[in-house]
Amino acid sequence: MMAQAKRRCRAVPVMRKMITCAICAFAMVAVLSVHVHVQVFPSRVPVLPDPYKLPTTTTQKGMTEQQQSWSREVVPPHSKAPIAPHQLESVNAVPALKLWKPPSNPPGESSGYLLVHTNGGLNQMRAGICDMVAVARIINATLVVPELDKNSFWQDTSIFSDVFDEDYFISSLASDVKIVRKLPKDMSGVTKAVKHFRSWSGMDYYKEEISSLWEDYKVIRAAKSDSRLANNNLPPDIQKLRCRACYEALRFSPQIEAMGKLLVDRMRAYGPYIALHLRYEKDMLAFSGCTHGLSVAEADELKKIRDDTSYWKIKDIDSEEQRSKGYCPLTPTEVAMFLTALGYPSNTPIYIAAGEIYGGDAHMGELLTRYPLLMSKEKLASVEELEPFLKHASQMAALDYIVSVASAVFIPTYSGNMARAVEGHRRYLGHQKTVTPDRKLLVRLFDKVERGKLREGRPLATRVIELHKKRYVCPHFYFEVIMQTNEGACCCA
Repeated sequence: MMAQAKRRCRAVPVMRKMITCAICAFAMVAVLSVHVHVQVFPSRVPVLPDPYKLPTTTTQKGMTEQQQSWSREVVPPHSKAPIAPHQLESVNAVPALKLWKPPSNPPGESSGYLLVHTNGGLNQMRAGICDMVAVARIINATLVVPELDKNSFWQDTSIFSDVFDEDYFISSLASDVKIVRKLPKDMSGVTKAVKHFRSWSGMDYYKEEISSLWEDYKVIRAAKSDSRLANNNLPPDIQKLRCRACYEALRFSPQIEAMGKLLVDRMRAYGPYIALHLRYEKDMLAFSGCTHGLSVAEADELKKIRDDTSYWKIKDIDSEEQRSKGYCPLTPTEVAMFLTALGYPSNTPIYIAAGEIYGGDAHMGELLTRYPLLMSKEKLASVEELEPFLKHASQMAALDYIVSVASAVFIPTYSGNMARAVEGHRRYLGHQKTVTPDRKLLVRLFDKVERGKLREGRPLATRVIELHKKRYVCPHFYFEVIMQTNEGACCCA
C-alpha cells in the first residue's frame, strides 16, 4: 500500500508538467496564428446565396501555374508571405445571416396605398426603393411596385420588371410589407395626396405627419424617392428591412442575372480580379466640373453639357479646387499609380465597371500600359449577347453591379451611389475586401510626383500604404480580425 501511495505521489508532478506543457502549446499556437498574414485574394470564395453565388475555384493543388503565380505576386514585396489557400477554408464559411431575419410580426391591415416615382440612375433608384419599402412599413401602407425614372440624364425607358425580378420582390418582402403590381381599378379615380417627403426624415415625421394623411386619402403618391429616410436613429427592424430590401428583395431580372453571371464566369477565368468602378464618364465629369488633365476643348465640352442640363443647379465650378478637396474622381492615370503603389502586379485582372470612358484610349493609356488585363462587359461579351441591354443604361449598370459584387477586391474611384451600394452589398453577404482611395491626400502625392518632389516606387508606395491602412473595408460582423502586415498596411482575412 505504501509503495502504491508513493507511486501515486510521484505521478502527480508528472501529470502537472504534462498539463502545463499542453496549455503552453495551445497558447503558442494561438499567438502564432494571430501573426499569420493572410493573402489578399484567397482562392476559395464564400458560399453566397443566390443570385450572387460565385463559381468555386480550385485549391492550390488544382490551380494553374498562371493562377499560382498571380496569387504569390499579389502580396507587395514588403509583406509577409500569404498562407496557403487550403488554410483559408475555415474563415471562408459564411455564417447564417440571422442578423437580417424579418420580424416575427407581419404587416397589419393596410391603411391605404403608397405610389412611388423613383428618380436618378440605377443605384439612386435602388436606394430610394429600399427607403420606400421601409416607409410603407412605418405608415402601414400597401406599396405599389415603384415606377422607374424615365426622364433622367440617361433617358432609359426600362420599367421595374425589365431591371428587377418583380415576382421575387413581392414575395420576398411579404412578411414585412404588402406589395401589389398595380393600383386596384377601384382606386384609380380617387383623389391622391401628392407629397414630396421631407429629406432625411425620421420615424416621427412619417408616423405623425404622413400617417395623418390617411384620414382624408386612400392613396399617397411620393413624388421623389431618394434620401427621404434618415440613415440613423431608426429602430433596428427598420434598418434590417432596408438591407433586406436592397440586398435580397431587389434581385435583378432573370435576363440580367444570367448575363451578369456569364460575365463573372468569364472574368474569373483570368483568376481572382479587381472590380474598378472608374467614374470617368462624360456625365460624371460634366456634373462634377472635374477637368484635371483634360484639354481645353474637352473642358469646354463638359461645361456646355453642365450649362445645358437644367436640373444640375451648380454651373460655375473651379476644377482644381474641387480636386484639392477630394471631390473629383481619380483619373485613369492616377488609378494606375494608386494600384502600383498598393503592390498589385501588372498581370492583375481588372474589370472596369463603368460606362463609356471619356476620351477613350487617349485617357486610358497609362492604366492599360501598367495593367494590360483590363476587361469590361464590352470586351467579355459579344455585341449580340449585349444587344438586349445596350440601349438601357440602368440594365447595363446592373451588369457592372453583379460583376463588382462578385470581385475579390472592389475599388471605387468616387464615392457615389454605386460605390456605396456595392460596398454595402459585399458587407451584407460577408464577402471580401473594398479599398476606398483617399482622393484628397492622394492627389497631393501625385502632384508631388509630377513636380519631381516624390519618386514612384518605394517612396510613393510607403506613403500610399500608410494613408490607406485603415481604408481597407471588410464586413465587421463576419471577419472580426483585421490582419496587419509588418509595414502596417491592413488586409482582410
